[in-house]
Amino acid sequence: MQDIGAGPLAETITLRQAKKLVQCMAHEQSFLLLSPPGVGKSDMVYQAAQEAGLPCRSLLGTQIAPEDVSGIPRIVGERSVFCPPRMLLPEVPEPFCLFLDELPACAPDVQKAFYSLLLERRIGEHALPKGTWVVAAGNRAQDRALVRATSSALVNRVTILHLRVDVDEWQAWAARNGVRADVRSFVHYLPDALARPVPQDPVPFSTPRAWAALSRALDLAQAAGVLTRETRRALAFGRLSPEDAAVFCALAEETIQPMRPLEDYVAAPELLPKSEAARWFILDCIRRRVRDDRLGKVSRRAVNRFLRSLPREHQLNVLADLVERWGALGADASMLAILRSVAR
Repeated sequence: MQDIGAGPLAETITLRQAKKLVQCMAHEQSFLLLSPPGVGKSDMVYQAAQEAGLPCRSLLGTQIAPEDVSGIPRIVGERSVFCPPRMLLPEVPEPFCLFLDELPACAPDVQKAFYSLLLERRIGEHALPKGTWVVAAGNRAQDRALVRATSSALVNRVTILHLRVDVDEWQAWAARNGVRADVRSFVHYLPDALARPVPQDPVPFSTPRAWAALSRALDLAQAAGVLTRETRRALAFGRLSPEDAAVFCALAEETIQPMRPLEDYVAAPELLPKSEAARWFILDCIRRRVRDDRLGKVSRRAVNRFLRSLPREHQLNVLADLVERWGALGADASMLAILRSVAR
């Protein structure tokens, strides 16, 4: 038995890429989707099945026993015959999507019951309807979720796909599903906030699911007329990582929306918000864009004017070991000398 996790050589794909693989192969090959909590694995499987015109039936690994998979015996003549569960083998032999949620959390005897289902598409002597998908999902060992040791026999019966969060994919999904503009805008300017690492302690942390849930909670509170500074903070800190909740609420209280493209602030630093919290947020977003080499086209003159316009403490914030990056954007030698002196 071994713990399933994403090792240093594990390749990751996005939810959209995983969905395409599931749709073209799951009728023949079984998949196990692994990711941190709250990424959207379950929604992706349901959506993939819906697009393919297949009903989706789900089994939750933590709530089933072996007989929920293999069925129970009855006597027929002088032999015992196992009666498979209706959910797995309906009377009408039409294909469907079988979704085994939280498979890594199953007890060892339940995992064993899945062996023939995952590899041979059968339950005892009964074969699944031709064209049926078998897709499993779960969290990784390092996510500190409820994950049990998994047998090598089970691992060898599935294709394991390690999933990662893609901000652009989530933004497109969020726009289609009514996620609030202020939530989408915050994630756009601070993409690292979409999915934070799982904390050591069982406390709220930011995930795509958490942001979507917060958006819905804010909508409900606003519709009921109870959305205040205090209730917004309670909802945000009850769903998100503390650092994200604090900045999100501070920006909401500053009412600086809608924000401009970050390149506008570099080209015209007088557009920077006057309040300290909002200004810090914009500058930190600019710093991250420079770090990731994703800042849009700005002139050398604008870069130098922007850097010189900042107070020393803000110069230090945007510099943060990025002198070479700013130099590549056009910061002149005298400006970089000033920045190096500030960074010392």
